[in-house]
Amino acid sequence: MVINGARAVLEGLKKEGVDLVFGYPGGAVLTLYDELYKMKFPHILTKHEQGAVHGADGYARASGKVGVVFATSGPGATNLVTGIATANMDSIPLVCFTGQVGNPYIGRDSFQEADVSGITCPITKYNYLVKRAEELPRVIREAFFIARTGRPGPVVVDIAKDVFAAEFDYEYPEEIHLRGYSGDFSGNEAQIDAFLGALEKAERPLFFLGGGVTLADVTEDVRAVVAATGIPVVSTLMALGCADPADEASFGMAGMHGSYAANMAIMGCDLLIGLGLRFDDRVTGVVKEFAPRAKIAQFEIDAAEVNKNVPVDYPVVGDLRWSVPLLRQKIAASRVDYQAHSREWRAYTAGLHKEHPFAYEKDSTEIMPQAVIEAVSRIAEDDAIIVTDVGQHQMWAAQFFKARRPRQFLTSGGLGTMGYGLPAAIGAKLARPAQRVILFTGDGSIMMNCQELATAADYGVKITIIVLHNHVLGMVAQWQRMFYQQHLSESRLNGHTDFVKLAEAMGVAATRVERPAELLPAIRQAFAHDGPMLLDVMVPEAEDVLPMVPGGKRLDEMVLGGGKS
Repeated sequence: MVINGARAVLEGLKKEGVDLVFGYPGGAVLTLYDELYKMKFPHILTKHEQGAVHGADGYARASGKVGVVFATSGPGATNLVTGIATANMDSIPLVCFTGQVGNPYIGRDSFQEADVSGITCPITKYNYLVKRAEELPRVIREAFFIARTGRPGPVVVDIAKDVFAAEFDYEYPEEIHLRGYSGDFSGNEAQIDAFLGALEKAERPLFFLGGGVTLADVTEDVRAVVAATGIPVVSTLMALGCADPADEASFGMAGMHGSYAANMAIMGCDLLIGLGLRFDDRVTGVVKEFAPRAKIAQFEIDAAEVNKNVPVDYPVVGDLRWSVPLLRQKIAASRVDYQAHSREWRAYTAGLHKEHPFAYEKDSTEIMPQAVIEAVSRIAEDDAIIVTDVGQHQMWAAQFFKARRPRQFLTSGGLGTMGYGLPAAIGAKLARPAQRVILFTGDGSIMMNCQELATAADYGVKITIIVLHNHVLGMVAQWQRMFYQQHLSESRLNGHTDFVKLAEAMGVAATRVERPAELLPAIRQAFAHDGPMLLDVMVPEAEDVLPMVPGGKRLDEMVLGGGKS
């Protein structure tokens, strides 16, 4: 059929199973939006392009699908950059369609022209500049294939304005041919056998789960392997929900603000088994002294991540969809009694966890931020989705919310993007309308993209927004108190913004919570409200996130604090 380039984009989205787009129109994409109008293609108009890309990101994380965003040329495209980088760091599949100036004007510093391909090259898995309408079907097919296969990531498709209007004979390709990239990431089975040889000899093995477990949808296999072996398990921030929280030897998050047991287990193990993680600096502490007694195994889809941050003794390179089920089969068929091998070690580490749990002062007359997280964890449904912004509240949520399943805890891990939470929560709810979505944010983070309160109200997106309001940029202030002689340089938030009035002005119900006795009734009120609702919860200014591994220290050199459990 003969159609224009704009229609070709939308037909390609239909072929790829896309059922929702986030975006913001502008001059270079008006033809695309005109076709969107004619086709009645589902679209969420955010209040800022950054809100659109974070919304698509939250949609992708919650659903496992590819998130899609539209933006116009110049500032529209550059406003996506932070969200693209966020998705790239956390390996989230996005396809971002941006308008470009028309072909005759490219390279002339034309109005609203920006080199989008050049700008986004370092923060995308791949990108395109489309100058001919005939290229669109192939490019769209490739973009989605690249975004969702292998190690997922964002792809940018920058399209010249006149391409949208150009007509051509449309045919969507069924097959795809990319030189050097097949999408098949099966590995060498001998690497798994070599690892199993080491596992048979290990006396203190430890599983370390990363975000790749979520992305590969292999949580069930991982839990089966953990249960069959009895080996203790720790997680990165991105893997929360993958380990079984009912397992007494599941110690939650490791690293800078990880649990005592998790960090001590890493320092004491003799075989550390990384599944789908890249050994980021936030989980290693001093790299030269990370897991000093251990041989290290790394199951990883991206060969570039092996030996990048820590030396690896047993690499297993390949998609976890290939390696983890095969590992499960081999362990099930083995005659080795892994449970007996790890029993003493398991009991020892479980004892550490009981002796040093995450703790805080529970007798305070003020509302403790940890208590807010615990209360939500206790009364929310098992499948409730938690979204966070970045800062102290993010770490408290990681410590005190009991994530029970993958894709339940959504946060910006690698880039640490303030302002991510609100639009991502909207995206997550649109992806999973039957599940409750709760956002934990701070009085600093919420202001980064507070305009998206209006988006939630405009579309009736029922999310619960909990602002932990301590009048400071919490994590910045914590570091300033601990390492900069308490010089709170530009970290106090003593402005006059009333978050209740701000939310109400944008159509979101809101209430302020100032005393502990008000907390549970307010949470239940928010849960029962038929629409988005914000709770402005007043918490102490000087509360620290502990444990904490200071910069330049080993994981066993944690600052524990004196909170009561």
